[in-house]
Amino acid sequence: MGSPQADPTAGLAPAELPAGFLALLIDRVNVGIVTVDAIGTVMQWNRFLHAHTCLSPDQVVGQNLYERFPELPRAWLERKLRSVFLLKNFAFTSWRQRPYLFRFDNHRPLTGGTEPMRQDCAFIPLERDGEVKAVSIVISDATDTYESQTRLDEALKALAAQSERDAMTGAYNRRKLEQVLDAEIKRARRYPQYLSAVMFDIDHFKKVNDTHGHLVGDEAIKHVASRAMAILRVTDFVARYGGEEFVALLPGEEISGAATAAERLRVAAATPFTALAEVPLSVTISLGVATLRPDTADGKALLAEADKALYASKTAGRNRVTVYTP
Repeated sequence: MGSPQADPTAGLAPAELPAGFLALLIDRVNVGIVTVDAIGTVMQWNRFLHAHTCLSPDQVVGQNLYERFPELPRAWLERKLRSVFLLKNFAFTSWRQRPYLFRFDNHRPLTGGTEPMRQDCAFIPLERDGEVKAVSIVISDATDTYESQTRLDEALKALAAQSERDAMTGAYNRRKLEQVLDAEIKRARRYPQYLSAVMFDIDHFKKVNDTHGHLVGDEAIKHVASRAMAILRVTDFVARYGGEEFVALLPGEEISGAATAAERLRVAAATPFTALAEVPLSVTISLGVATLRPDTADGKALLAEADKALYASKTAGRNRVTVYTP
């Protein structure tokens, strides 16, 4: 049998090699590590933190963390550390809960962003003889996750907006109208407050299509929608109900105020517009106005009354506003 091989660690103190590697790991790992005792004295400060604060361990170790960095959220951080010392359990916080602990500049060469580095933090209790002697705060750069999530949130928001908007006019679609109408009726009856509805459409729209073509008809629809969204208040709600027909909800507006708003809209819609680089054209609209009453059954009933008033405008000669009266 061959002679036994020599032990490569012979002659080393039992803890010498692991301690050396541990110290090297703490210093070189690509996360921030700051270790503090129960009163906040800094015991450890690694290279990551040195690089982002331009403060070496000699400038930080032995000092009180809160006095050295007064910009830290002291009350929150003290509570977090206290719980770790008392419960002897790990604790965590993500960038969603608190964007960062230390404010580090985070220059992104590709996106050009200069927002602070987003950080995830882990609080690790260091025990000896059954007691927590210190807590290491491990700070991870979560900026990539934050930016990816932000882009995803923006994309989902855009998709949600598209799903509730009419693609051609930019007004809300009928499905969104039904949702908003139900919510506005509940709000109006709870507080209570006024709620009026205006239904309107383009007069002789078939003639516009037959004379100028469907593309010009589309331009006429977009023109009326844009005038409605420009004339009515920011708090009002404009939806394309179908074809050349629209509905506007006016929260907080009683019947006379809604009739006045409808008249302004009638005048604005008649403004000439240029369709497909041809000579300016103009259209007129007819409008019906109804308001929510204590005996109005629901949103469908309110729209039905506005539709009856619109029909009255049509039969009376078009290009006018009619108010529904029970």
